[in-house]
Amino acid sequence: QVQLVESGGGLVQAGGSLRLSCATSGRSFNYYELGWFRQAPGKEREFVSRINWISGTTTYADSVKGRFTISRDKDKNTMYLQMNGLKPEDTADYYCAAALGFRSFLATNIDYWGTGTLVTVSS
Repeated sequence: QVQLVESGGGLVQAGGSLRLSCATSGRSFNYYELGWFRQAPGKEREFVSRINWISGTTTYADSVKGRFTISRDKDKNTMYLQMNGLKPEDTADYYCAAALGFRSFLATNIDYWGTGTLVTVSS
């Protein structure tokens, strides 16, 4: 059974930092890209960042570029999202996601989802 389990969410003041983790199990992700989406109340789920599991190549949404850093530890089968300089508009449920590497990393193409972890940034 494939599982993606997020952790690390919480309440933080604006300007603060959090590190999200996504622990994977149940299969090899060598041909996958993994990443993060987020969904704020009343809004659609949006792309945040992705990483190619083998090469480590990364992509970021413009809204988080320069503030967030995605990484992975292949030995621990875990992906991370370091979030610095958090803003109130970053408040959302953050979801770990995995998609086969040949597909565009869109929400509609995701093969596996985590259940989400809530990040709340107070002003």
